[in-house]
Amino acid sequence: MTEVTDADFAAEVIGADLPVLVEFTADWCPPCRQMGPVLKALASEEGDRLKVVQLDVDANPGTTNAYKVLSMPTFMVFRGGEPVKAMVGARAKRRLLEELADVL
Repeated sequence: MTEVTDADFAAEVIGADLPVLVEFTADWCPPCRQMGPVLKALASEEGDRLKVVQLDVDANPGTTNAYKVLSMPTFMVFRGGEPVKAMVGARAKRRLLEELADVL
């Protein structure tokens, strides 16, 4: 799974051809760590329809503040350079897929 930063967010997320699921995460966040295997599986299974990336909120405050992210993990889906969906909190892979169905 790709890690993005303030420096490459525009190129990796805003300019992406596919919809992009961004997990705003932090090392100190247990639910964020819990989502790791779920997101890796999602990235490998849906890679042709969805790009999955992580952004460390502590290391990248610019992007975090720009999208008003306050809780971890926050998931945002970007399509065509715009955020089209946001979800807060850890969730099972099945539920995450259900919530992403309308943006894929």
